[in-house]
Amino acid sequence: MIMYTCLQSPLGDLLLTSHGSSLTGLFMRDCVEMDERKGWIQDDDAVPFNETKTQLQEYFSGERTEFDLPLNLIGTDFQKQVWEALMSIPYGTTISYGEQAKRIGNSNASRAVGLANGKNPVSIIVPCHRVIGSNGKLVGYGGGLSRKENLLNFEASVQSHGAHQMIL
Repeated sequence: MIMYTCLQSPLGDLLLTSHGSSLTGLFMRDCVEMDERKGWIQDDDAVPFNETKTQLQEYFSGERTEFDLPLNLIGTDFQKQVWEALMSIPYGTTISYGEQAKRIGNSNASRAVGLANGKNPVSIIVPCHRVIGSNGKLVGYGGGLSRKENLLNFEASVQSHGAHQMIL
């Protein structure tokens, strides 16, 4: 059974999903127009939604640089390896897809890494926004490149100026 809730954020509505005890999804989507919710149950207080909302609010106020939430990332073994590597990218820094491929032990897999990043079910918390093109340009982000840019600029600003609210 999939439970869901929506959270307003500086980036727009965020859709959170859970199978009960772990967060399974964080999507930047319109929470009103979700056809795939058939059979889903809206439960704003389901575990771990309250803690997820608290930690996201702390992130968007510049007070949190790492998340500590129970996650259940559903994907292939390769995707899970790629997503695990994402969680090791420090707050406010970026790496290239090629660097991420090297970190998982397959320097020739940058395109496959990019595809796996695109399937990341828990954006922001599993920070795929911190991966950029080898030329330093912003490429590939399911939430849209403007959101990726906003997240990176916000993290850099918090590092330079300390905690403050994300405002777009």
